[in-house]
Amino acid sequence: MDLNRVQMFAQVVEQGSFTAAAKVLGLTKATVSRKIAELEADAGVQLLFRTTRKLKLTESGSAYYSKVHRILTDLSNAEDQLSANQELIKGNLSIVCPIELGQLFLGRIFARFLERYPDITIEAELSNRKVDVVEEGIDILFQITSTTDTRLQSYDLINTSKTLMASPAYLEKFGTPVNPRDLQQHKGIRLKSAHIDASWTLFDGQAWVTYEPEARLTVNNVTLAREAAIEGLGIATVPDLIARQALDYKQLIPLLEDFPMAQTKVTICFPQRAYLPRKYRVFIDFIYQSLSENTDYVLLDIPDFVTLADKPEQ
Repeated sequence: MDLNRVQMFAQVVEQGSFTAAAKVLGLTKATVSRKIAELEADAGVQLLFRTTRKLKLTESGSAYYSKVHRILTDLSNAEDQLSANQELIKGNLSIVCPIELGQLFLGRIFARFLERYPDITIEAELSNRKVDVVEEGIDILFQITSTTDTRLQSYDLINTSKTLMASPAYLEKFGTPVNPRDLQQHKGIRLKSAHIDASWTLFDGQAWVTYEPEARLTVNNVTLAREAAIEGLGIATVPDLIARQALDYKQLIPLLEDFPMAQTKVTICFPQRAYLPRKYRVFIDFIYQSLSENTDYVLLDIPDFVTLADKPEQ
């Protein structure tokens, strides 16, 4: 049995096309198509119906896929278990995280982590795009939202506190809002990305209310929004951590502090696996350890394999 051809066949079935399977496997469409044809020729049976629009399993193909899927899953689980139990922790971690989150603290955490585990390498992408962890072969995803992808294991790390802010010059010119309704008379800097809604949601003392700011500038980066707000362009929603220096130097003034904004969560996600490789476990444990050392953060969901000294009862 040529295991490579079997894996290609499984990917074609799971991805729904030769093109998508080739992308996942890092091969050309022609190579994948040829290998599946070879598999069918050796087996003496047609496994797939090929049309211009889609692929469909034959009856024999469906039965074959059911069997090889179980075998490939067992092989993957065996590899994961071997990785989970190995003494030497090594390998590469492909990590994607929001730009601002990476800029704030992940660089220093990565450096300390790699110093502790010299046989691990990290490929990190800072991006606010929407990521398909499984299709892109990502190991770890940080995001500022909860996931509904059932293929992923997800833990809520921390809440992010954010506040409406504006520069003294802007407030001197346009006045300071004293209740959420006043926001309708102000200019905003809209922050919008794949995971961030541009609207402002606050608790007015009775209910959560949402306002759509009138804005001449819409951005997908909170640091850019902060800088535009410092220049007096309008009111921006800025996480307290990112605004700390601007607040200390009175470049920005927090607004409507008696009317809290809805918090968002930072989550960590990775593909569902029967056995979690040790490189995953030690990295996630290190993230939790690092966050627990900072009193600004309150940890939310804590995995069973994380070993915090003061870990609360689950």
